[in-house]
Amino acid sequence: MLQLKIGGVPEHFNYPWYLTLKNKEYTPFDINLRWQDFPGGTGQMAAALRDGSIDIAIILTEGIIKDIVEGNPSKIVQTYVDSPLLWGIHCNINSSIHTIKDLKNKTAAISKFGSGSHLMAIINAKNLGWSTDDINFLEVQNLEGGIESLTNNTSDYFLWEHFTTKPYVDNGVVKRVGNCPTPWPCFVIAVRNEILEKHPEAIKNVLTVINQKTAHFKEIENIDQILAKRYSQKIEDIQIWLDKTAWNTGNPISDQLINSIQEKLVSYGVIKNTIRVDKLIEKM
Repeated sequence: MLQLKIGGVPEHFNYPWYLTLKNKEYTPFDINLRWQDFPGGTGQMAAALRDGSIDIAIILTEGIIKDIVEGNPSKIVQTYVDSPLLWGIHCNINSSIHTIKDLKNKTAAISKFGSGSHLMAIINAKNLGWSTDDINFLEVQNLEGGIESLTNNTSDYFLWEHFTTKPYVDNGVVKRVGNCPTPWPCFVIAVRNEILEKHPEAIKNVLTVINQKTAHFKEIENIDQILAKRYSQKIEDIQIWLDKTAWNTGNPISDQLINSIQEKLVSYGVIKNTIRVDKLIEKM
């Protein structure tokens, strides 16, 4: 049986993977797929792909493109979530910051350099017409570290997925001063090149299983209640999130989309140059 290791954030986006693993849906393909949570997000997963501690990552589009451009020996095999990710911008509940325009020259908490929280802080600044010199960064490892940093006033603001952080906002732990959506599909499936070369059929089978699950995910009976309980969310928030979220069920990534994202990342100063599309994606 082929042993494969996969990683992703412990958030509601990845519940379809949990179901396929719980039901042992990869076993008929002679695949033992083992999941690892990465609360540190994209930067942590990119490092795990590089050192071979995972084979597959469910990872933010902008983060893995940046890391592949910078030498990560992996490729994107499919978009996982077609819809954008809505990033909430959070501050200390008693902060004098009230709008996103107040963030200039402030310190942004980020899980890790190269992570989504880092890149989206840059994109938010660029959207406001600021230079990246107008941002200071503080590494905090993960969501809990970001919340702790805001609470202790060691940083001024922190970007993280809107619905994941909403319980902290509802409970008055932090306040949200705005949102910043990604201008592209948010999650992709990336695989180490070594695995793609040695086991392409196995990766195709993994994609077939997860695509069948996401195609009918919203039809699962009481899925809103299940997700609300599992992720400590209000059911009305999960219903809004389900309505906004669109999974990709196997449609190939276009060269045009990848080039467009690369060009935007260059304009944001996130990457220095673009690379050939065939270095970034593997068409399965």
